[in-house]
Parts: sequence; C-alpha cells; structure tokens
Amino acid sequence: MALTVHQFPCLSDNYGFLVRDEASGQVATIDTPDADAILAQLERLGWKLDLILNTHWHPDHAGGNEALKAATGASIVGPAEVTRIAPLDRTVADGDHVMLGQTRFDVIDTGGHTLGHIAYHDATDHIAFVGDTLFALGCGRLFEGTAEQMWSSLSRLAKLPDDTTVYCAHEYTASNARFALSVDDDPALKGRAEAVFAARERGEATVPTTIAAEKATNPFLRAPLLRPSAVTPAQAFAEIRAAKDSFKG
Repeated sequence: MALTVHQFPCLSDNYGFLVRDEASGQVATIDTPDADAILAQLERLGWKLDLILNTHWHPDHAGGNEALKAATGASIVGPAEVTRIAPLDRTVADGDHVMLGQTRFDVIDTGGHTLGHIAYHDATDHIAFVGDTLFALGCGRLFEGTAEQMWSSLSRLAKLPDDTTVYCAHEYTASNARFALSVDDDPALKGRAEAVFAARERGEATVPTTIAAEKATNPFLRAPLLRPSAVTPAQAFAEIRAAKDSFKG
C-alpha cells in the first residue's frame, strides 16, 4: 500500500490520523483535534508534517491548525468554512484533489453536519477520511445542514467501492450500536453489535470500518428499508436521525 495510516486516540473520544505517502515520505494530518498529541506522535514516529487536511471547521477538527503550522510549517488545506476559526493556505471543494507526494486525495462534498464538510478519498488505496459525516453504525448530527443534504452526502459515500476503508473521527460505535438495535432487528446488525461491545470491553478501537459493513448494518444508510412508509429516502433518513437525537439508551 502506498499510504501508511497511523491512528491514535486523543481528546475524549476523537481519533487522530497521520498519513505518510511511502513513495515520497511526505506526511499529512487529517484534521487537528489536539496539536500537542499530534506533535508527540510525529516525534515518536520520526515523521515531519507537510500538510494539514481539514474536513470541517469544528474546533475538535481544526482547533490545532495554527499551533501545528507554527511548529512545523505545514500547509493547511480545507473547505472555506475552516476560516471561521483559522486561516487556510488553500481552499478546496467538491471535485478538487490534493496531492501528498504521489498519493491523490479526491475531495468529496459531504455537507450536513456542517454546511461545507468534505471528505478525502484515496481511490488507489481504497481509503476515505470522512470526518463527522459517516460513523461506524452512525452519522453526524445535523448542526447546520438539512436531512436532504446529509442523505445526499451519505449516499455519495455509499457509492464508493465496498472495500473502501473508512476512517471516521470519533469512537462512538458502542452508543451507535445500542441505538441501531432499537430500530433494526437484522441478524447481521446483532452480530456486529456483539462484536463491537466485546471490542470496547477489551479497550480496542472500532475504527476504521468499511463501506460494505456500513451499507449492511448502519441504520442511517438502511433508512429507506427501515422506514418503508416514508415518501422519500431523505424523509426516511430524517425519521431515523430524529429518533437518534432523542434516544436515551
């Protein structure tokens, strides 16, 4: 594989991702949840940071931008909304691409959690960094966008190849699984939920996931099947999202 991904926990439930293009040795961080933690991981690995790739503007994703740039000189790339909290060296949007050495990241519009949220897709290595749009067994809250926008974004991600490895930014899977079981009795979901609960009991990460696993068991991607009376797939998604927002389990 041309791209090496180093994943590590930070803050209360975030994951940091340092990625290295093996052909060139260039390194990027996907988002900047914790500048000190990222710098410590870079030192441990002996890597030099060249690029910061933001998915959206929230502080637990872009809050470390300025400190990391000051410490490393890395260039900052992201959607225009990131300028709400920190300057960008390059603004990108749907259809653009970013090169890390010989690794190409295609930019995908995944608005909904925030209006300008994006994902980065490495088609060669079958890897996607999706920020807070798609989670293992879940999806992001609609802080800024509409249900229609988020459904469109999730559908866009669902069209990626099934073997795409999906790196989402938070360890929310156990709570997502409890909600999923409340709206879906599919045997595949039950089996996955049991594996998730066991993994968390052992202190193991449940990220990354795959597009195939999410299409098979994620209630937000399965919304039209779970709410067949809904007039549109987006309405079905909206009903599931509203149920999750009020879920107390």
